[in-house]
Amino acid sequence: MDQSKAPLLDALVDYRTRNRYGFTPPGHRQGRGVDPRVLDVLGPQAFADDLLANGGLDDRRSGNRYLQRAEELMADAVGADTAWFTTCGSSLSVKAAMMAVAGGEGDLLVPRDAHKSIVAGLIFSGVQPRWVTPRWDAERHFSHPPSPDDFRAAWDDHPDAAGALVVCPSPYGTCTDLAALADICHDRGKPLIVDEAWGAHLPFHEDLPTWAMDAGADVCVVSVHKMGAGFEQGSVFHLQGDLIDEARLSACADLLMTTSPNVLVYAAIDGWRRQMVQHGHELLSSALDLANSLRTDIALIPDVTVMDDELLGVEASHDLDRMQILIDVSATGTSGYQTHDWLRTHRHLDVGMSDHRRILVTLSFADDHTTAERLLEALWAWRKDVDDIGTAPPMRLPDPDEIQLETVTVPRDAFFGEVERVPTARASGRVCAEQLTPYPPGIPAVVPGERLNDAVLDYLRTGVHAGMNIPDAADPSLRTIRVLAT
Repeated sequence: MDQSKAPLLDALVDYRTRNRYGFTPPGHRQGRGVDPRVLDVLGPQAFADDLLANGGLDDRRSGNRYLQRAEELMADAVGADTAWFTTCGSSLSVKAAMMAVAGGEGDLLVPRDAHKSIVAGLIFSGVQPRWVTPRWDAERHFSHPPSPDDFRAAWDDHPDAAGALVVCPSPYGTCTDLAALADICHDRGKPLIVDEAWGAHLPFHEDLPTWAMDAGADVCVVSVHKMGAGFEQGSVFHLQGDLIDEARLSACADLLMTTSPNVLVYAAIDGWRRQMVQHGHELLSSALDLANSLRTDIALIPDVTVMDDELLGVEASHDLDRMQILIDVSATGTSGYQTHDWLRTHRHLDVGMSDHRRILVTLSFADDHTTAERLLEALWAWRKDVDDIGTAPPMRLPDPDEIQLETVTVPRDAFFGEVERVPTARASGRVCAEQLTPYPPGIPAVVPGERLNDAVLDYLRTGVHAGMNIPDAADPSLRTIRVLAT
């Protein structure tokens, strides 16, 4: 296919050239009705290009196939059989994949360190999760993706599960052995879903971790806005092989998808695909060189560890995206939360994630020596100011066996059951009816349907005091928790 084409972007140019006008939504009429104060901030072009996808950019029957041709080009670019664009993020795409594979009353092998969007998919669909336990680094209080052997054991325990789902890369950039995992699933005639939200860039450079389609996955979901150059909410999911019904997957996505998709999001995905095909290898080579140089420079800061080799190994992760720079600051006496807040307040820099002892710096191909130098200068300034920041508030960090909560009922039944709100001090032993998710990275500490215990409750309560954010809790202060009524 001619990868120099960008059908959606070309269609926007054609719309302007023909001076089209619609007596249709959106009501701002290409910006004519927008408050000038809004235009001063957002600019007129965003509104000029905000059009109906059908009956606007394309005709009412999608006769020009702008979106379909853009999706075909994407699939061709990355070696998938089929690709779909969505404007509701990978949160929608992964739910659609789960529903297509195991919707109704099916079972699905799911790692317990899955993102909250996957748990939301369990709640919506009624799918029974068969949890696969991550590997745990007790010294660093850090989870690694489950290994293929962990999934093999889960298949032995649950041979009737409809398929398996894995998150790879993790929000930290760590990866499992996808090729081995795909083989294990396919030996049983079962599909593998990969939540590859953090891996949109992987198909375009050989020095990055293995792209899910190359590893043999059946469907994978990527967020173009995370490691690509799309707008927030831009996502693509890719399909190959015959283990997943393509029509059913498309129908599941249609059930969840908005009927008013944002053309700007679509067009940005289309343009990014063309950019990656034409220039991606060069851009990513430069980004990887920059990341390696920055890792070396950050490691020179006293009492700061750039995590690398300690993330890899037989009992750790299989591979690592080194554009994700995970920095352990605990030896300075401060927490990742404090470091995150200091950088924002004093240097106007935001980092991708923080926890009780680490911050995560996410680089993209858009970064250069200017942005890298700004980060490095900010980190040195933070290090000089550490003594004035104060010591990290204490947190109760549970042992690995303490965080493996008992599953009492499926997430859907707990979430939609009769609930009551109880003081957290009296919640131990009760069945939780809500997600409790430190965010970012968005991995639930508690899933609806799990029985709460003192260790996890103490971890969350002390975490909130130390700076942890739990935005999905009904009571983010965690003074109370929603549990199933007795």
